[in-house]
Amino acid sequence: MVVASADGWVPEAAVVERLSSLPCIVIAAGGAAASHPLADTVAEPGVASVDDVLRVVERNPVAATTLVLCMRQAPPSIERGLVTESAAYSVLQSGAEFTAWRRARPPRRDRAGEGPAVRVTRAGDRLDLVLSRPHSRNALNRAMRDGLLEGLALAAADPSLATVVLRGEGTSFCSGGDLDEFGTFSDPAAAHLVRLGTSIGRALLALGERLVVEVHGPCAGSGVELPAFAPRVLAHPDFTAALPEVGLGLIPGAGGTVSITRRVGRHRMVLLALSGARIDAATALRWGLVDEVGERGLR
Repeated sequence: MVVASADGWVPEAAVVERLSSLPCIVIAAGGAAASHPLADTVAEPGVASVDDVLRVVERNPVAATTLVLCMRQAPPSIERGLVTESAAYSVLQSGAEFTAWRRARPPRRDRAGEGPAVRVTRAGDRLDLVLSRPHSRNALNRAMRDGLLEGLALAAADPSLATVVLRGEGTSFCSGGDLDEFGTFSDPAAAHLVRLGTSIGRALLALGERLVVEVHGPCAGSGVELPAFAPRVLAHPDFTAALPEVGLGLIPGAGGTVSITRRVGRHRMVLLALSGARIDAATALRWGLVDEVGERGLR
């Protein structure tokens, strides 16, 4: 069920408490987020309308409702948020909505023989981690995940590194998870544990203020979620961001319910995920998703 709330009405605390546990989505038609205590998201002119959200929710209501229930929890810690997100993501991988999407788009054959998915170079006290699958717009696959985790572990173990820069080759920093690997793990419950044990977001957080991420081009999914963990994100003017996972019958699964929410707030995080909207660099800067927009990064 989707409800459009009215501006200016302040419900009783008991109403808010009761509604927060119900599997429904509350969309506010407009106004400031603070004026909609019941709303899961607020339509924003120039980004996404109520109708934009309704189209996605009506197509995949289970994934959409699962997302807002996760977001209502307001986890007191990053770790708890990552566990909640991963558990919900794993359940949805077994659901009818994702199964229908996967059936309509069967994985292509394995692309064995690719070069290193991540290049690691050092110059003085700076370490560069470069996503290197430009032919796929740096889609995040298992090889890239493992390469990133190795590079981030190296950086975490070496305090002499003053700066760690994460960037990507080609036309996009990262177009999101490699769709050919979505849902290919035979046991979603075990995949939940693997996801928690190989969290790139947690590894990024471990670097603290040393980390800088440079983003460019059309980015989606994990290509938006992972940079949001960094204390400093530099964006090229051609950068755009989208969260398409609900349209696949899933929710963001690379930590975005935690990382993006910390930067832009719950209402805008849900709006981005439920509408499938793509925002430009100027909007990302205004929201706080990135910290700077310019032609040149740290290179």
